[in-house]
Amino acid sequence: MTADLATAERSATTAPHPTPSAAAAWSGVLGAARPERVGQVSAAVGLSLDVVGLDCALGDVLTLGEKGRGSSPESASMLAEVVAVTGSTARCMPLGAMRGIRPGLQARTTGGALQVPVGAGLLGRVVDGLGRPLDGKGPLVGTSSVPLDGKAPHPLERQRVAQPLTLGVRTLDTLTTVGRGQRMGLFAGSGVGKSTLLSMVARGTDAAISVIALVGERGREVREFLEDDLGPEGLARSVVVVATSDEPALVRLRAAFVATRIAESFREAGQDVVLMMDSLTRVAMAQREIGLSVGEPPATRGYPPSTFSVLAELLERAGTSACGSVTGIYTVLVDGDDHNEPIADAARSILDGHVVLDRRLAVAGHFPSIDALGSISRVATRVTSPQQRADATALRKVMSARRAVQDLVDVGAYVQGSNPLVDAALAHQGQIDAFLQQGVDEPATSEQSWAALRGLVQGMGVAA
Repeated sequence: MTADLATAERSATTAPHPTPSAAAAWSGVLGAARPERVGQVSAAVGLSLDVVGLDCALGDVLTLGEKGRGSSPESASMLAEVVAVTGSTARCMPLGAMRGIRPGLQARTTGGALQVPVGAGLLGRVVDGLGRPLDGKGPLVGTSSVPLDGKAPHPLERQRVAQPLTLGVRTLDTLTTVGRGQRMGLFAGSGVGKSTLLSMVARGTDAAISVIALVGERGREVREFLEDDLGPEGLARSVVVVATSDEPALVRLRAAFVATRIAESFREAGQDVVLMMDSLTRVAMAQREIGLSVGEPPATRGYPPSTFSVLAELLERAGTSACGSVTGIYTVLVDGDDHNEPIADAARSILDGHVVLDRRLAVAGHFPSIDALGSISRVATRVTSPQQRADATALRKVMSARRAVQDLVDVGAYVQGSNPLVDAALAHQGQIDAFLQQGVDEPATSEQSWAALRGLVQGMGVAA
């Protein structure tokens, strides 16, 4: 058989003038006749499985199943990705449930890494963590496939962040102004309003496209977010990537990179994109499961070292490029409301600013529950005018002065006239609260937000 193949190959290559169609036909025949290398599962323990007999590399996708059932991603009953290689053994993580996996099960390589659909046909669609349609609207039309792996823009080829991006939330647009290509973190405990704030941004931003990744979310909340929070208007110019909490760890991790790769493709087309991810903490938890399963040693609070390198790789891929921008907004679920826990601390060191959501404000019915004094944008001074910065600083001074004497105010010990800033805060507390609070269905343009802030500062009679 091997000699016959060699003879056929020599005949095809030494033919006097083979036509293109004949050459293509011969290539197809030879490819079909070439022996296929098949490996097998040697062990399946915990969240991972071992495959022997294949020549594969990190990131390669394998299909598991008998011949005729697992020879392609479309027909495979199980997909797995190589996450570690030791000698002749490839350790894999499944991209689906492990039910039915047994020693001796055949394994084949698909020839490369995971492919991701990109293109305008994704707008208005909901896909799973591997980029497959999840909304029942049929196959994806008007898309093409690209490798999942991407590279962060070269540091010297990135455009500087110099233009503001309207998010539609007054507090964010004025007191923590976000620039096009900036990366912001929303830090909060559970149930404080992170997802609702993301939905306000998705509907109120002036970015052309929104890519939303729901990683590790409760299955119940996905439809509520799509129908109630996002709505038809927001969904029409959005791509939603969903990997619920019951999905395998690798699918949850890949969902974050699939959403990032989709956002990158729109950036490469010259678009300004908002990438919103809820939540970055669950991405880190998925990587922790993967790292511990392949034998990495636990480090800080059980997180293996790879967790922090994965976070840096993921976050650095957002930002500006030579032709477009990806503005990243990532929620960080702080453990026990501890804003100094490892993932929150690592994310804060990489991101270009942070927004803190306060549980005390949420309990008091103050929404969005943004702690304006505890939030900061590292590029705000570059994307705002001197007058805008002066107005924002004036309001911050008034709010800070009020917070400093809050205990005295609570017990009635503050004496009117002791501090002009505190007097202004007490006299205009209702107007300040009205400015900081905003309904979910009340988007505000950038001009409206700055005009409201200007009027508030002038009414209080304070200056920066």
